[in-house]
Amino acid sequence: MLVIGIAGGSGSGKTTVVKAITDKLSEDKVVVIPQDSYYKDSSDLSDEEKRNHNFDHPDAIEWDLLCEQLKALKEGKSVEQPIYSFISCTRSKTETKHVEPAEIIIIEGILIFTCPELRDQMDIKIFVDADDDDRLMRVMERDISERGKDVHWVIERYSRTVKPMYLQFIEPSKRYADIIFPEGGRNLVAIDVITAMVEKSLREKQQ
Repeated sequence: MLVIGIAGGSGSGKTTVVKAITDKLSEDKVVVIPQDSYYKDSSDLSDEEKRNHNFDHPDAIEWDLLCEQLKALKEGKSVEQPIYSFISCTRSKTETKHVEPAEIIIIEGILIFTCPELRDQMDIKIFVDADDDDRLMRVMERDISERGKDVHWVIERYSRTVKPMYLQFIEPSKRYADIIFPEGGRNLVAIDVITAMVEKSLREKQQ
């Protein structure tokens, strides 16, 4: 079993990189664990508090549960992954996602390198780097189309939390990466190199 961590700022192209890598590998060999599923439930907050919630601070994530479920997957056990909604800022109390272990586990998220216990479980750590302007444009497109936010809210949030938290927590965590991946999902050469490296590492672990 091989555990790969893929980190980077919001809108850096992490999801694109994950999809590109998984598309090149056998589907039944890979399971993806998104950090976004492990945001703490905020159902007790007022609408105004939810609007101002800081999703880019490490304290927003339930790291103990994420580490516990990753450990279980590595031990060959299935887990019930939480389901989180960015629209309501709540975690489902009635539904979970059943996840089976696989030969390759990919953990993806902006803050995953800030947690030492989680980092220690990773075999390969990749940081997806991208220009600030490119990241802002991707964040705007995602938050408006997928999360029901308006342009004013996205720009205000980017200035208030996304960029400051990137500089305080996410960018410094780049030093833990084994590989820094420039230009996000557009870097096809890097994707090919990473895929080849993953296949090689998996073969070595199986020997």
